[in-house]
Amino acid sequence: MSPTAPSFELLPGAADSPVILHVPHAAREIPADVRADILLDGPALERELDHITDSHTARIAAEAARACALSPWRFVNRLSRLVVDPERFPDEREEMLAVGMGAVYTRTTHRAELRAADHDPEPLLDRYFRPYARAMTQAVADRLAATGRAVVIDVHSYPTAPLPYELHGTGPRPPVCLGTDAFHTPPTLLAAAHQAFAGCGEVGVGSPFSGTYVPLEFYGKEPAVSALMVELRRDAYMAEPGGAATGTDVARIAAALAALVAAVTD
Repeated sequence: MSPTAPSFELLPGAADSPVILHVPHAAREIPADVRADILLDGPALERELDHITDSHTARIAAEAARACALSPWRFVNRLSRLVVDPERFPDEREEMLAVGMGAVYTRTTHRAELRAADHDPEPLLDRYFRPYARAMTQAVADRLAATGRAVVIDVHSYPTAPLPYELHGTGPRPPVCLGTDAFHTPPTLLAAAHQAFAGCGEVGVGSPFSGTYVPLEFYGKEPAVSALMVELRRDAYMAEPGGAATGTDVARIAAALAALVAAVTD
């Protein structure tokens, strides 16, 4: 990716679809100038990318979108979350700061040093985090204007065994974990997800990861914006930690995601 290439992409869906499939953590790309400030290199960096990347989730979202009669929109991060994590708060409200994994990570999944302790996050926030947040906010606003509502479905994955950075890794780790928000996840959306993913194994809520992503402009304010996080346990569709996907399993999960999109669209 060239230094001037966009770090994210909004892939259009049907004009009258309210759904945005948000894929924030699927990429491994790190620009050369950003890589220069990362203290890992070679195999150590590749192994960290294996652990931290939600591998193949962009493919799952793409296959789901193709299977939908009314195609959802897709907002896809094209850079690794080791550049910035667009779903973190950039300030003290983010509990992941406690383990060095706020908007700009300073620690790895195994709590080793990733960036120098005195690293200034502002250039990365200004170059990548804030433009991403503005673009995602606009994407949601556009769905609201076009359809009267917006449904953000966050597509993630997580490892079979907890990693040291996880703050809540001692609970259940079902094949599918749903993250919700008391304001933005209506019972009908949660029920539709349970039904859609019923064929993918046990479907849990809030463990090992909870919450969901809503742009701050709408968070807690706009009930017409609904949101759900879908976390897929990686052994259900790929070789861990960063290996190949199993085509039949990807197809099964993508079909379930497409069923969820269809249900909430209807």
